[in-house]
Amino acid sequence: MLTISFPQMARRRLRHALSFVSILLLVEFLDEFVFGAREAAWPLVRHDLQLTYEQIGLLLSLPSVIGYFIEPLIGILGDVWQRRLLIIGGALLFTLALALMAVSQSLLALLLAFTLFSPASGAFVGLSQSSLMDTDPARHEQNMARWTFSGAVGVVTGAALLGLLTALGGTWRQFYALATVFALLVTLIVRRFSFPAASLSETESDDAEPGLIDGLRLGWRALRQKEVLRWLVLLEFANLLGDVLYGYLALYFVDVVRVSEMEAGTAVALWTAVGLIGSLLMIPLLERVRGLRYIRISAALELLLFPAFLLIPGFVPKLIVLLLIGLLNAGWYSILMGQLYSAMPGQSGTVMAISSLTGLFGSALPFAIGLIADRFDLNVAMMLLILAPLLLLIGLPRRTIPVARRNLPI
Repeated sequence: MLTISFPQMARRRLRHALSFVSILLLVEFLDEFVFGAREAAWPLVRHDLQLTYEQIGLLLSLPSVIGYFIEPLIGILGDVWQRRLLIIGGALLFTLALALMAVSQSLLALLLAFTLFSPASGAFVGLSQSSLMDTDPARHEQNMARWTFSGAVGVVTGAALLGLLTALGGTWRQFYALATVFALLVTLIVRRFSFPAASLSETESDDAEPGLIDGLRLGWRALRQKEVLRWLVLLEFANLLGDVLYGYLALYFVDVVRVSEMEAGTAVALWTAVGLIGSLLMIPLLERVRGLRYIRISAALELLLFPAFLLIPGFVPKLIVLLLIGLLNAGWYSILMGQLYSAMPGQSGTVMAISSLTGLFGSALPFAIGLIADRFDLNVAMMLLILAPLLLLIGLPRRTIPVARRNLPI
């Protein structure tokens, strides 16, 4: 009879765990690969489809709003039902949405593709992040830093591939066609893995398996906790100098700074490259420095740097200040999200659910900026982004008090 020694079993389990974590990080790479190219492609898409700022704001906001109504249910189900089925189903819809983007010829068609993509990404990518957090509950910030770094690599790669395609005479639609093939390959790999059982069921003292109603009750109680609300609100405002700024960056350089689309693309590429470096540096930094202390220092610096970015004249000076901004805020999302997961132990899927609810507010911000830019000027609209470092300095606690599961009875 074949026997396997304990060291051999331990090595096999370690290899499986490492490969599982690698696949979860690959999912985030794919998601940000698509996102990075999409944000860099806005000048091309606008020219091709003859879009206004208001229409671009609609494309950025409406799909997210619809997704945020669906994702809370997906997140709760991820804690009480078959998480693997939800992730694979989301992966298939994610791939289909990319295929629709590749063939879109109008604003309505692109809006439909984006609308499908948003909840699909929630199931596929959001629950993959939750699964990563479950692999080591004691290291949420550190694993979020790895997740963010993987995403930063994806952003840079996606933007670079789009730039290469356009330099060779290709189009943004051809990028989405390539991304569809990539997503299909990742989906086939993900199918090979089993995902951990719902973490919520492991924390319940009751013998019965928790159901959807139980999950909804726990999510509602968590949403009413002061510490949980703090991290949710700060995450949304911190994103003003993250994805929201990124979404309008190429247009800002073209329409306000008056540089060419190629120079604007260069600025976006350098921004993403600096974000990649910052995300990489955060991995060892969080082993030595408390995350909240880092955010306080960097937010104080950003409060000075962002007004300087808007006011200083010239492409090169603006670019230098922009790169400093991107370097400093690279760790904000991983630290704040790690704090939210730590505040809700055993509810990783529910974290996705309640963050989707507060994301309803955040999803309206790009549309508001587009609306103000159409009525006044994009430079005026961009001034709203100063709220990110300001509110972080006001809202960060001096110490973190985790919300224990025992405080959230059904």
